[in-house]
Amino acid sequence: MDRLTGWLAAIVNDLRRLARSEHFILSFLAVALGILAAYGSIVFRLGIGLVQKFAFDSESERLFSAANQLAWWQIMLAPALGGLVVGLFVHFVMPGRRNQGVSDVIEAGALHDGRMPLWAGIGAALASATSIGFGASVGREGPVVHLGATLSSWIARQFRFGHSTALTLLGCGVASAVAASFNAPIAGVFFALEVVVGTYALAAFTPVVIASVTGTIIARIHLGDFPAFVVPEFGIVSFFEFPAFVLLGLISAVAAGVFMWSIMATEDRVKGIPVPAWLRPVFGGLAVGVIAVFFPQVLGVGYEATDMALNVTLPLWLLLALVIAKTAATAISLGTGFAGGVFSPSLYVGAMVGGAFGIVAGSVLPDFASSPGTYTIVGMGAVAAAVLGAPISTILVVFEITGDYGVTIAVMVAVAVATIVTQQIPGTSFFHWQLARRGIDIGHDRARELLQAIPVRDAMEPATGLIPATLSKAELRTRFRETPRGVFFVVADHDRLVGAITLNDVKHLVFDDGHSGPIDVQALARAHNAAVLADDNVERAHAVMDEQGVDQLPVVDDAAMRRMVGIVRRKSMLRAHNRVLARYGVQ
Repeated sequence: MDRLTGWLAAIVNDLRRLARSEHFILSFLAVALGILAAYGSIVFRLGIGLVQKFAFDSESERLFSAANQLAWWQIMLAPALGGLVVGLFVHFVMPGRRNQGVSDVIEAGALHDGRMPLWAGIGAALASATSIGFGASVGREGPVVHLGATLSSWIARQFRFGHSTALTLLGCGVASAVAASFNAPIAGVFFALEVVVGTYALAAFTPVVIASVTGTIIARIHLGDFPAFVVPEFGIVSFFEFPAFVLLGLISAVAAGVFMWSIMATEDRVKGIPVPAWLRPVFGGLAVGVIAVFFPQVLGVGYEATDMALNVTLPLWLLLALVIAKTAATAISLGTGFAGGVFSPSLYVGAMVGGAFGIVAGSVLPDFASSPGTYTIVGMGAVAAAVLGAPISTILVVFEITGDYGVTIAVMVAVAVATIVTQQIPGTSFFHWQLARRGIDIGHDRARELLQAIPVRDAMEPATGLIPATLSKAELRTRFRETPRGVFFVVADHDRLVGAITLNDVKHLVFDDGHSGPIDVQALARAHNAAVLADDNVERAHAVMDEQGVDQLPVVDDAAMRRMVGIVRRKSMLRAHNRVLARYGVQ
């Protein structure tokens, strides 16, 4: 009996320790967030259907077929009406009067400890659902990712987690959202780690996997175990056609570059039009409606047209026309202020590019070319990977959709080529390009992101050893005797930085026995314009040090008054950086 009691007590103690374990808590929250983000994705899709029912009298995702049953004027005016609703909503409700998306998730994870306002996230989801429901040529995956990340951020704030845990939970929400959207749990995991978390550390990997699998299960329960696209069985006819896949990768890179550039160019051009910002989506919607009158395939996310390309039911001329029409419609939609993502449109454009390439390849080398549907899949992956800057997760999306190793290898080749080439043209992914236009340079280097996230005040040392503008010879001699090769910063009234001084600058007076009285140090000091603010980041301090060829800098509180508040040295910045690396789990 005593042995049984002791055994039960040991089990209870083990359970108590487990409940206090951070890994257990993260795993439990990963399940909760997987469920929450998956249901958020489902509700988002239902919201699109409700709006679409009002605009096009159909809740089906086959919007192209539904639009074909409507009058031309209804097709043309529906996006314009949606533009009015979205424009007013964004202008009066959304923070900063702008839409939010995946780029905001990346920024939050890299620079803001994963903090994202809940109501702004819900508002962004409403704006995106309304945009897609009224036929704007935008994607639904980006908004779902943003919504999942927002819900995760809210949970992390409730538990007051630190940056590392909050970032992991952010990845959990993103993974579940992607997995629920594409019925692709593996791709969900790697998209979250590749694009948002920025590390494959085991501490982040396990909870993200749990959340992705949970989201997939919830989506399959409610939506069925169906892939995002219906793909016939394709295969590679000959390995001799791999040069064709390389060429398709090059063409896809050009298509991706034009796709991204067109959105940015449209946005810049629209900003110069003298109309209220809330009215711009109305004109954008009208333009999209005009395109849709002739090519209704561009409306909404466009999955039906993508399926048609995969099933090789579109002629060559229409494939080429839809590349142009969808690129233009997406650029107009996003450039004029509609809310939504770029994942679906980039898959659409890639499908049309690949399908057209496949038809041409089959006519030139009929004995060595695979089905145009194979090239459609390869084009989808190549363009999407280049636009998203997520080659690994895009490859996995294609693999989970097709389940074909041979086709996946072809996709890998094209994705690698397209990604490398695209990085040389615009120099970055669409999301990082968006951030750069807002003055936020995150790039792809996680260590650099952390440098930008560390303020100088966290690495600076107290402003000790300052030399006043006037000092006696004996005091100055004592200072340099204690630090013979040191650099001293000279301050005037109220610690205002006026320059820097070394022993070589004053030794002719300090060791001149004929000189008596106080020394005018300010007159002898060299002007020291190189200073950093306490709110600057460590990366900028490094850059200034490299430019000036020094190992320390004065830290001032204001660029105008230049009152010294500290000194920052390379060693102290390195220590601060190492602390953050350990804290964030970067490997």
